[in-house]
Amino acid sequence: MITFKRVIKKGSTEEFSGIPYVMTLLNCLLSAWYGLPFISPNNILVSIINGTGAGLEAVYVLVFLFFAPKKEKAKISGLLAVVLTIFSSVALVSVLALHHNARKLLCGFAAAIFSIIMYGSPLSIMRTVIKTKSVEFMPFFLSMFVFLCGTSWFVYGLLGKDPFVAVPNGVGSLLGMVQLILYAIYRDNNGKDKKATNDASIEMGVDNKPKAQNGIA
Repeated sequence: MITFKRVIKKGSTEEFSGIPYVMTLLNCLLSAWYGLPFISPNNILVSIINGTGAGLEAVYVLVFLFFAPKKEKAKISGLLAVVLTIFSSVALVSVLALHHNARKLLCGFAAAIFSIIMYGSPLSIMRTVIKTKSVEFMPFFLSMFVFLCGTSWFVYGLLGKDPFVAVPNGVGSLLGMVQLILYAIYRDNNGKDKKATNDASIEMGVDNKPKAQNGIA
């Protein structure tokens, strides 16, 4: 939300990347589809929560496309087309060609794979933290919510004996924990020798290439 308030206020996406939002949209769509009663019985909560998430991500993507420069808009539009094609293909094959357990396996594997990809998005930020020994690129609350979200869905998957929910979210919980550990190690290093990035580094997918600084000793 902070990022998109900035985008709307400035009328530009600046150096933000729209890729994480499009990939999260795909993850939410596949997970919501997987949770439907005719795909995976007794998982309606998965559909409700991820369906809501898909709606929010769709709004984020549309806002990004509206304010993005021409080149970035073309790239994200192309990726969005691929994402919608993947989701449509999984949905159509699962309904028209598969039945019962085979249907659940296809949708479950698809949702799990893209959940892991989504959770793996902060790896570049973690690498930057280790390289710069500063957490300016990895906000505490983002790391905390990655950990809490992954852990809660991991427990839900264990209780429901559903590996397609438990495994990818277990990976997410682990990655969130690693981020929190890195934050604890480097939180006292405020990166004074780096240019302040304010809220441009709050979310995943920001281009953190160093910029020339004028008038700074």
